[in-house]
Amino acid sequence: MTAQEPIFPEIRAGNLGLRLAVDEADTDAIQALRYRVFYEEMGAKADASTAASHRDADRYDAVADHLMVVDHALGDGPEGVIGTYRLIRREAAAKLGQFYSADEYDVATVERFPGNIMELGRSCVASAYRGRSTMQLLWSGIAAYVFHHKIALMFGCASLPGTEPDAIGDELTYLYYNHLAPPEIRPRALPHRYIEMRRVDQDAYDPRRALAKLPPLIKGYLRLGGFVGDGAVVDPQFNTTDVAVVVKTDLVTTRYYRHYERQSRDPIA
Repeated sequence: MTAQEPIFPEIRAGNLGLRLAVDEADTDAIQALRYRVFYEEMGAKADASTAASHRDADRYDAVADHLMVVDHALGDGPEGVIGTYRLIRREAAAKLGQFYSADEYDVATVERFPGNIMELGRSCVASAYRGRSTMQLLWSGIAAYVFHHKIALMFGCASLPGTEPDAIGDELTYLYYNHLAPPEIRPRALPHRYIEMRRVDQDAYDPRRALAKLPPLIKGYLRLGGFVGDGAVVDPQFNTTDVAVVVKTDLVTTRYYRHYERQSRDPIA
């Protein structure tokens, strides 16, 4: 990746700043952070190349845009990277022939959606920074990116910890019965990977408790008006159970967008 001009200025919150990766050094720092979080902390299983490089990298990184949060107290460059999100637009995915999510889900309904679409993924934050301010910065960056590229629909895979669906049966059941996407934008897990989400009877679990047990990122998508696809997928490599998430940007909660739109529509137009 060669250095490029940013599409929007850095967004600051105290020592923290949010911007897009612009060169190979930024991307390398992001991949190193992802390795520390996914492999060293969350127990993902590394192949020989990943273990040797201490980097979480795949072929999608080269075509994606990468949001990065930098703690300027640690340094203004790659040494300060403490959070990231990977963004893949339709044009970028076309270079590889598919979106990342297509390895787990049939996303044909999403791909047929009129307008610009974007896949979200590989979100992670260093353990010492997992608070409201870091996630707000990441969502502010997503908002800026959405406005700049006129994204109409966002989607991706979101993870619940562990590979035993029955251990998270309440959460999966809750998601299916309360947040299932409309058929016209509903991804479905590929047949050979499909895991039924209705793990318990509707009256056999506490919806409020199930919602409370969901990972913060999934709860964030739901607060943004997000939906889930049909079927979960077990990902043994990353020690997770995944669900597909779809968010129409015209339903996104105004607190994430209108403030940024007033301040930044002109600079990034």
